[in-house]
Amino acid sequence: MAPRKLIAAALAAAAALGLAACGETPQVTVYKQGKYQGKPDTKPWDNDPKANNVYTTSAWTKGDKTSWERAVNTRALAQNEYTRTE
Repeated sequence: MAPRKLIAAALAAAAALGLAACGETPQVTVYKQGKYQGKPDTKPWDNDPKANNVYTTSAWTKGDKTSWERAVNTRALAQNEYTRTE
């Protein structure tokens, strides 16, 4: 009789442990009024052209918005299959 009681007690303990693990603790984010706590974004044309230039051969001048836009448009045209086949 003792092994059955031991197995029943072990199963009851496992069930209680399993149900206790299903509980969810509240996750609350505390915001400070007027304070941005994330990383400040930079303009894309202020980045170094070689840092993000893994998949494209177009380059731009750092800090020059028009050269960055030209590089983005050139890359977009290179990805257009219709334009590439003509």
